[in-house]
Amino acid sequence: MSFLAPIAVPAPLTARALQALREDILAARLAPGETLSEAATASRLGLGKAPVRAALARLAEEGLVQPVPRRGWVVSLVTVRDIHEVFDLRLLLEPEAARRAARHPHARMGAEALARLDAVCAAGYRPEEAETALGFLEANRAFHVAVAELSGNARLARQVGRLLDESTRMLVLGLRRRDRSGEMAHEHRALIAALVAGEAAQAAELMQAQVAASRAMVLEALTAPDAGLAV
Repeated sequence: MSFLAPIAVPAPLTARALQALREDILAARLAPGETLSEAATASRLGLGKAPVRAALARLAEEGLVQPVPRRGWVVSLVTVRDIHEVFDLRLLLEPEAARRAARHPHARMGAEALARLDAVCAAGYRPEEAETALGFLEANRAFHVAVAELSGNARLARQVGRLLDESTRMLVLGLRRRDRSGEMAHEHRALIAALVAGEAAQAAELMQAQVAASRAMVLEALTAPDAGLAV
């Protein structure tokens, strides 16, 4: 007898609506605080109201939207508290992951894969195009998760991945105001060198600096006078 609840797999139309809405929210095409009507959203996506409603309910579980009585749904705000909570956890976990990765016997082999991911990060990012920002951040996420995986702790890598998922929308908003992609690519290369050399303390320090710089970029974007976002 199994005590594990079955994993609910979205129906095809719901999955299609879920993917489209999640990407729109993460890319900030649907802005924080924007109201979503089920009927209007269904019409825009060319779907029925039922899969759209199911997709919005799933996004509510992820914290990306909130139901509002008699208004429909509202895209969740990004707040200063959200940013600090996510980046505080990243600063606790990722430097330690980098420290352990530098001590791992397979660090040199892993560095080759990291270099390939860094090349993807460095290619084709244009701040004015949300799609390229998402592509860049997807590669950046893969890079950071790969570093955490080199630590040898699978649970640590999964937690880092979840935090990076939460920070995606924050980073999209930050990159719109300040293109830090070039700096991030330089930081990646320095981190790869530290991992290859087995410099654990330096690897942790470089990761700490990179995550802190990303938080500063996001906070600057969110708290700018013309940002139009609630803090």
